Amino acid sequence: MGNNPKILDIFKEFTTTSKYFFITYFEQKNHQNNIYSENLRNVIGYSPEEIEKLPEKFYSLVHEEDYNSVKKYLTDLEINKSINNSEISYRILSKNGIDIWLKELTKIIRDAQGLISSKQSLLIDITSIRNNELLLDKNISALKELNAAKDKFISIITHDLRAPFTTLLGFSEILLNEKDLTDDEKNEYIKYIYDASKTQLNLINCLLDWSRLQTGRIKIEPTRLNVKSIIGTAIAPLTGDAVRKNIDVKIDIPADLNITADERLINQAILNLTSNAIKFTPEGKEVHIFSQRFKEGLIEIVVKDEGLGISEENQSKLFKIDQKFVLAGTDGEKGSGLGLTLMKEIVEKHGGHVWFYSKEGEGSEFHFTVPEAKNLVLIVEDEPPVQELYKKVISQHLKNMEVKTVLNGYEAISLLKDFIPTLIITDHDMPLMNGIQLIEALYKRESNRTIPVIVVSAKLNDEISRTYSKLGVKKILQKPIDPDKLIEFIQECLY
Repeated sequence: MGNNPKILDIFKEFTTTSKYFFITYFEQKNHQNNIYSENLRNVIGYSPEEIEKLPEKFYSLVHEEDYNSVKKYLTDLEINKSINNSEISYRILSKNGIDIWLKELTKIIRDAQGLISSKQSLLIDITSIRNNELLLDKNISALKELNAAKDKFISIITHDLRAPFTTLLGFSEILLNEKDLTDDEKNEYIKYIYDASKTQLNLINCLLDWSRLQTGRIKIEPTRLNVKSIIGTAIAPLTGDAVRKNIDVKIDIPADLNITADERLINQAILNLTSNAIKFTPEGKEVHIFSQRFKEGLIEIVVKDEGLGISEENQSKLFKIDQKFVLAGTDGEKGSGLGLTLMKEIVEKHGGHVWFYSKEGEGSEFHFTVPEAKNLVLIVEDEPPVQELYKKVISQHLKNMEVKTVLNGYEAISLLKDFIPTLIITDHDMPLMNGIQLIEALYKRESNRTIPVIVVSAKLNDEISRTYSKLGVKKILQKPIDPDKLIEFIQECLY
């Protein structure tokens, strides 16, 4: 490189702005001297003076898990006189307490006896490269596991898709060829065909829905849903099964719980869980469905049964596509084995979680969470201090409420083009557009007619009350408002 100043300046700039630094070791009068390049502090945080005070100099910083391999590497350099160039990667602990991966490239100069007279090491910060390698290895392992699970799943599904046809074809052939069958025998064989077809259709539907969720071909369209209402709708098709087995399905759901979810998908999740509960519960027992606020922003739904329970061995097989786990119900009912897998996929697509408790012979209870729907309250009031009063009263007494405010009816109508509130609180006495005119404009859209409205007025009289009553508004408050009455009206409108 010589003494070319320009080259030296470029070299200096390179070593002080990059993730590289040099350490030069040389023997002088039986004493090892170390020279560190300027970039040392930029990479590891320590100054040369701090390094020199450590017991083993720079190598005191080596991570304890890598220390033995580094020690062996250095010993090999001393013993093996044929080594002139070598490299090793290891971790050190930087001054700020963070592990740094370094690659050390070493150039060795030996004396006539082959002993090291000097060596220079280029150390490169390869932390980001190493982390990417570890992440890549982790992703490759995950993909290999997923691929193996997929192959096993395909094997299981291929068997399950083929198996029912033995029943379908066998009994169909008997019905076609046997002319002397009694009506009872025919009905029995037709029932076998019906049951096999029903099981097969359920398997195919679960498989298609699961596949669409995996590939994103099902678009999740969350809406505001009342938990009590959606559970009633979801389990309605199971009423006949419950009656036939004399199973009492108890629902304990507060009326004020609402979730944000795709109605069809969450309906399917509840149906699958409840169907399993009924299937594995003996006659005369109970299935209990209840719900509550789990934590901030989440609603927990629980389906509990007094059924067969799940053995510890089989519990690990639940929710896994590559684990075949199908049990016959207490009345011989069959399932696809995919119901719980699909349910879990649906819940997780909504940002929720699934867990369960089960003991063989004592029953099971499955829990899952779904995002809670916020109540969106629109306040139409031309006096900002009054707006703040309403917001304060609502925040103090009612949780999970989001409040928006506008100053007049025109702003409200404009906002309602993209915003559907749970409730509207409007003043009657407003400039440009009073409360009656606002509601008339609001109700021109059929979808807005279900939004409850509370009217507040300082000039309340019988004529105004009758006009609002004809429009369907029953909740009218006299100004100045009674905070307790306002909260009571809000609760009546929402719950």
